[in-house]
Amino acid sequence: MAVSFSTTTINDLPDVILSNIIAAVSDVRARNAASLVSRKWLLLDRSTRTSLTLRGNARDLFMLPSCFRSVTHLDLSLLSPWGHPLLSSTAASYPALFAQLLRQSFPNVKSLIIYSRNPSALELLAPQWPSLSQIKLVRWHQRPPQLPPGADILPVFENCRDINSLDLSCFYCWTDDIPPALKAHPQTAAKLTFLNLLNPSFTEGFKAQEVEEISKACPNLKKFLIACMFDPRYIGFVGDETLLAISINCPKLSLLHLADPSALLNARADPDTQGFTPEDASITVATLIEMFSGLPLLEELTFDISNNIRDSGPAFEILNSKCPKLRSLKLGNFHGISMPIESKLDGIALCQRIESLSIRNVADLTDMGLIAIARGCSNLVKFEVQGCKNITVRGMRTFVSLLNRTLIDVKISCCKNLGAVSSLKSLEPIQDRIRKLHIDCVTESNIDDELGNNNRKKRKFDFDLNDSKSSDSTNETWTKLEHLSLWFSVGELLTPFLSSGLEDCPNLNEIYIKVEGDCRHFSKPSQREFGLQSLCMFPNLSKMQLDCGETIGYAHTAPSGQMDLSLWERFYLYGIGAVNLEELDYWPPQDRDVNQRSLSLPAAGLLQECVMLRKLFIHGTAHEHFLMFLLRIQSLRDVQLREDYYPAPENDMSTEMRADSCSRFEDALNRRRIED
Repeated sequence: MAVSFSTTTINDLPDVILSNIIAAVSDVRARNAASLVSRKWLLLDRSTRTSLTLRGNARDLFMLPSCFRSVTHLDLSLLSPWGHPLLSSTAASYPALFAQLLRQSFPNVKSLIIYSRNPSALELLAPQWPSLSQIKLVRWHQRPPQLPPGADILPVFENCRDINSLDLSCFYCWTDDIPPALKAHPQTAAKLTFLNLLNPSFTEGFKAQEVEEISKACPNLKKFLIACMFDPRYIGFVGDETLLAISINCPKLSLLHLADPSALLNARADPDTQGFTPEDASITVATLIEMFSGLPLLEELTFDISNNIRDSGPAFEILNSKCPKLRSLKLGNFHGISMPIESKLDGIALCQRIESLSIRNVADLTDMGLIAIARGCSNLVKFEVQGCKNITVRGMRTFVSLLNRTLIDVKISCCKNLGAVSSLKSLEPIQDRIRKLHIDCVTESNIDDELGNNNRKKRKFDFDLNDSKSSDSTNETWTKLEHLSLWFSVGELLTPFLSSGLEDCPNLNEIYIKVEGDCRHFSKPSQREFGLQSLCMFPNLSKMQLDCGETIGYAHTAPSGQMDLSLWERFYLYGIGAVNLEELDYWPPQDRDVNQRSLSLPAAGLLQECVMLRKLFIHGTAHEHFLMFLLRIQSLRDVQLREDYYPAPENDMSTEMRADSCSRFEDALNRRRIED
């Protein structure tokens, strides 16, 4: 009797199960590939895709997809020409028609991100989706000065009565714009549960009265992020009364993020300072205790200010008891957070349930205090320390040893005694499990220097801990490290650092390199190249962010004996073609005197050597004929110029920012045949 065998494939699964499998795929490229398997998979992909970011040029209405009708989250902020008003004659030939087509193509949108250069785009788009519940506005260009207060935001409240989330963290506006818009629509404002006002364009932050008005207008907030002015030297600074008002007006908060505007700019602390700022904040420990007592649902707290709050340990002991759900804590310029006496824990060390801790500029934190935190906070997964001059490699090493079962994300920055090699040395106990790491590549001196023997200088890669095993410490493998972040001052080299302890990172997928400083203080670099070619030692490295945006120099003709920014760009980008990158974000250096961050000719020539590159985002400007160099990259599919920094250049008619120039390059890019 013949026996027949039937073959079961994944297509035999019920459509409900198969659609759940496809919906669980988060990688965009993998999902696009899955949709090409068969018509059935294509339909399942289209019916389950809920998030979509549109690229391409807004004028090409015929390319607007109409098959993603299940999309609920739509991002329009990256449409080309970037930074131009979306529904204007420059961007779209028929603004009203474009708005209607968007509505027909994506009828179920509940969450929207849009670049709103002026209110016209919101006035046309907001009525298309009256049931919108989440909106994020983006604008890096300056606010039109002729608009009345709140005019940029009013279309949101006028047309979207069900909105519960408003994100203005990347929206260049004035602090005067927010309270009037909320007061004009009190019922809509009362429905807000998420409000993000952490905007670097607020040079001074919100004043006390404005913070109180905002919190009073939005009593149901669960997540509140705002940039405040804490400096007591200014009129309207945020103090005790304002903090108590927040806890009284918004008792349902689960996330509270209060930050000084200077902290948002990620300004680095000087490791040689004493750690205390000249002025103390007008905030008492008693007020902090009362505030924490009024927010029992708090899960994430950020209090990042630029003025001293001294002897704050008792406040965090109350925070632990009054906020049992707290899991994340970030503090800046809080002192006395951990001052253990013998083996008794205090302060932050009693917050035993937190999983993420970030501390900045804690002047009196010592090794013993750091170790006490590790003993008490035994569930830490993420730890960031910045500007703490008293902790040493021994204290940090003991800290990570105590947390070797949980800690996988570490950032060490601006700590006087923890340079590059010291940081790597201290992290050896978790070397085989850490997944994300940031360190500063700074110069260190040996023990002889500390004793006053200055005739023997030791570079940062010659660390000695008086440990017989120190010479073999760099032979270990960073088995699970996936993301590496490095900070360099201008003129420092990458190559020696990588060869001092990070040679073996088999799973490193993404690297972020930030270069900061003033090129005008140097006549030329000490070497020909920065050392990007040395990144070839990482076999799986495919994504890189090279941020030279805080590198300052001469954009045009430099004085005699100086290099202009084009030669500095050549120094930093030389050898990048040898790295098999698929995605690159690049911030060109800047000339602040003329507010220019532009891709130079040497930079364009070096970027064209990245033969594997698929995505390239240049966070600056570029001439059209420089962009044409990039067409020689056969695999390149997505290129965009983004002036996403404050303030973005306003002169849109220059050869570097003209919409027609960008459109011609995009047309040439899209005409090419892409094999995959």
